[in-house]
Amino acid sequence: MAEKKSLVVKSAVRNLVKGFRVSPDFFTALDKIISEQIKCATARAKANGRKTLRGYDL
Repeated sequence: MAEKKSLVVKSAVRNLVKGFRVSPDFFTALDKIISEQIKCATARAKANGRKTLRGYDL
């Protein structure tokens, strides 16, 4: 089975949290949260007859 590509730029996250270490399971959890938010946003946009995701869909 092919490995799922991450939605998160790990180096950007590490730069944001300078001074902290970040474990691999943090990125897995963050990817899951982002995926769920995107799914909810697409469902909301679709329900409103749009094909463009907007900030307020989050």
